[in-house]
Amino acid sequence: MARILDGKVIAAAVKQDLAMEIAQLREKEVQPKLVVVLVGDDAASASYVRSKERMARELGLEAEVIKLSADVSESELMRQIELQNADDSVDAVLVQLPLPEHIDTDWVLMGVDPTKDVDGFHPQNIGRYAIGSPLVWPCTTAGILEILERANAPVAGQTAVVVGRSRIVGWPTAQLLLAHNATVVQCHRQTRNLAEFTRQADILVVAAGQAGLIRADDVKAGAVVIDVGINRVDGHLVGDVDFDSVVQKAGAITPVPGGVGPLTVAMLMKNTVRLARIRRLTKEDER
Repeated sequence: MARILDGKVIAAAVKQDLAMEIAQLREKEVQPKLVVVLVGDDAASASYVRSKERMARELGLEAEVIKLSADVSESELMRQIELQNADDSVDAVLVQLPLPEHIDTDWVLMGVDPTKDVDGFHPQNIGRYAIGSPLVWPCTTAGILEILERANAPVAGQTAVVVGRSRIVGWPTAQLLLAHNATVVQCHRQTRNLAEFTRQADILVVAAGQAGLIRADDVKAGAVVIDVGINRVDGHLVGDVDFDSVVQKAGAITPVPGGVGPLTVAMLMKNTVRLARIRRLTKEDER
C-alpha cells in the first residue's frame, strides 16, 4: 500500500510556519496585505474567496475582498485593479477566476502589477518560469512542491511526468520540476500511448481533468503520484487517478479530496508573505 500524502496535515504545518513568520514580520512593522477581487455571485467562487479571507485572518494577514457586480464593465474592473496596484499597503492582488464572459481575462490579468501578482499569472511572471525564477509559482504548483518536500520525496535526478498542459497547473508544474533538476516529460489527454510515458515516472503529476485517466497499469511501482484532478462522478469528488487501484502499486499518493486541494489556499498565504518580503524588506532588514 502506498503512503498517503495527506494535504490537510501538510497544509496545517505550512500554516503553523507561516503564523510564526507573519508574527516576526509584524515585529519589523511589516503587515502583509492580500486583496481579492471577486466579480459576480458565482457560489463556488464566493466560497473559495471566503476560505481565503478566513485563513488570512487566522494567520494574522490583512485581507480585503472587493466585490463587483457580474455586469461590471471591463474598464471599471481595470480601474479597481489599478487602485490596488497604486496602494503601497497592498502586497498581493488576486482576481478570482472565472470572470464573466464579457470580460477579457487575459487583459485583466495583465493589468495586475507583476510584483503583486500572487497567483503568478502575469505574462512577466510566466516568462520567468522559463528561467526557473518567478517571484512566486502559481499556488497549486507551489503546493505540489510543498507536498514533495515535506514527504522527503527527492526531485533532483528523478524522471517526472506531468499529464496536463494548462497554464494554471500543468505547464508551470513542469517548469518548476525542471527548475529543481528533474528530467521532465509533459503529456496531455491527446498524447498517444500515454502509459508508455507515465510508466517511466518516478514522480507522476496528473492534472488533465479526466476522471480515472490513470490506473495501476499506467504507473511505475513505487512512484510518487500527485493527483490534481477534481471531477464529480455519481455525486462524489474523484481525481484523475483511479485511487483504489493505484494505491496498491505507488510508493506514495495524494487522495482526492484532501490531497493537493488544501495546499492551494495555504500556498496563496505563503505567496502573499513572500511578495511582502520582496517589496518591503532589504537584505539588511532580513538580517
